[in-house]
Amino acid sequence: MDATLDHVMLRVEDLEESLEWYGTHFDYEEKGRWEADTFTNVYLGPEDDHEDGAVLELTYNHDDRSYEVGDAWGHIAVRVPEDELESSYQQLMDEGVEDYRDPESCGNRYAFVKDPDGHEIEIVKRDYGEKWSLDHTMIRVEDADEALGYWSRKFEYDEIGRWESDTFANYFVQREGASREEMTLELTYNYDGRSYDMGDAWGHLAVSVDDLHEAWDQLLERESEDYRDPESCDDRYAFTKDQDGHEIEIVTRD
Repeated sequence: MDATLDHVMLRVEDLEESLEWYGTHFDYEEKGRWEADTFTNVYLGPEDDHEDGAVLELTYNHDDRSYEVGDAWGHIAVRVPEDELESSYQQLMDEGVEDYRDPESCGNRYAFVKDPDGHEIEIVKRDYGEKWSLDHTMIRVEDADEALGYWSRKFEYDEIGRWESDTFANYFVQREGASREEMTLELTYNYDGRSYDMGDAWGHLAVSVDDLHEAWDQLLERESEDYRDPESCDDRYAFTKDQDGHEIEIVTRD
């Protein structure tokens, strides 16, 4: 299965505020929009992002509900050039973004900010990709072996990197043959056996495939959860879940 990490969806409580925040601080532009009776989806990304670069989907429900972030989802990460971490962070501070975790506190290797809804955003140094483009999405898993096996068996993803510390490990997975500019998935495993709260502020991550129905049949053959099949989604997309309950959307590649 050739499945590209396509987008990550998060829910926001004030759409216009979020659009202004991402447009002002990350120079994101609107890539697409879907208006329904009860919700609005807006897709955002840098103007000149790579053709296989992932986008950010903001979902706004019209009933003014509020959300719980939970801890099963960790963060999204955006890129800045190797020599621009500190200057980029300072630029965000000058623009009024909350000082959450500055580069110095992170060993000058990365930094973190939060968007208006409290979603954590890591800033990482990369020598490739458009500035502020999506680099990876981090989710927390309760069993690293199961999680790595899930992405290997279901989606044929390879482990492309890992970082093991005294208390946790990070594993990065991606499809075979992916360009450097594509988003990767970071699986974080804490050694203390904790469990996680999914919350509802984070929605899903999505992969794109050439043939929706063929990919769905493969996932079912590989015993992935039959959560929302293509027919129930008007044959436009489908949803499965990983071993921890994170939702994964399957969409047709443009």
